[in-house]
Amino acid sequence: MTRMRIARPSTDLAAIERFYVDGLGLSVLYRKADDHHHLLMVGWPDAEWHLELVADPEVRPQPTDEDLLVIYLDGPVPDDLVERLVAAGGTVVPSRNPYWDTWGVTIVDPDSYRLVLCTRSWSNR
Repeated sequence: MTRMRIARPSTDLAAIERFYVDGLGLSVLYRKADDHHHLLMVGWPDAEWHLELVADPEVRPQPTDEDLLVIYLDGPVPDDLVERLVAAGGTVVPSRNPYWDTWGVTIVDPDSYRLVLCTRSWSNR
C-alpha cells in the first residue's frame, strides 16, 4: 500500500490546527516541538494520507491560487462544515478555475493555501 504525506510550512500552527481540526474535522496524528522544529501532522486516522505542517522561521508559506487541497465529498458541501471552517479562521473565496466554483466551495486557510470541498466523487480505480 502506498501512502502520501503533504508537507507545508506554516506561520502559526495553533491557527492552522484550529482550521483543519476544529473546522474540517481532521485529527492530530502527531505533534513535535523542540527548540528548532515545530511540527503538526493532521489527517483522518484511517486515511492513506496526512498533512504535515511545519513552523520554521526561515521558511514562509508561498501559496498560489492553484495550490489546492481538494477533498471529494461525493455529495453536497454541508453548510455547517463551511461555517465551521470560516469560524476556525478560513475565508470563502471564488476559485481561479471556475470548475471548482461549479463543483464545490473554495476556502483559504490561515496560511493562504486553498482547500476545495468538492461535491463530486473520485477514484483512481
